[in-house]
Amino acid sequence: MTPHSLAFYVDVITYGTVLGAKPTDSPDQVTEILGPEFVENSFDDHSMWRDYGMAEFSWIRESPDHPWEGHHFALQVHRLPHWGGSIVSKSIRDRYGRFDRHLRFDKLERLLARRGVPLEAAPDVNAPVFTRHWQPSSQVSVMAFRAYEEWQMRRRGGGRIGDVYAIHSSVSAEEVARGRMRYGRRYA
Repeated sequence: MTPHSLAFYVDVITYGTVLGAKPTDSPDQVTEILGPEFVENSFDDHSMWRDYGMAEFSWIRESPDHPWEGHHFALQVHRLPHWGGSIVSKSIRDRYGRFDRHLRFDKLERLLARRGVPLEAAPDVNAPVFTRHWQPSSQVSVMAFRAYEEWQMRRRGGGRIGDVYAIHSSVSAEEVARGRMRYGRRYA
């Protein structure tokens, strides 16, 4: 992994933005930052998301007469083993360079700690196959792949134990507290 692509993940987790695009930004604001190459998806008139490759931004609205409100973004890091850095939008690659097929959680956590950006355990329903970690200031969570289930076969080019699976924002303190109450610290 190049230092530049690691810097991208550290910046996202530290600041809670993707190249400055916030989870609350409008579709036009995000597209202005990430570029016009995206796929737009919607299940109904009340929700929409745009897939910019590895980065996805989601919006909601009360009705078709109301404007879109930013809801969250996700970095689908698990796509990298299959697609490589080509899945990362051009605007991100232009700024941060090449992206490797794997992002190791332990390496990411060490870099964040050096920057003074700690991650807290945030257990959730996906344990023990995944662990979730949370950065309180930026409200970003990181899911790491921790175990194969019996039915899973390791596929060529798939995720490896210890890889980051996804990065999400915004994850509130209330959501983390609910996960801790429901799933405890046993999977942290």
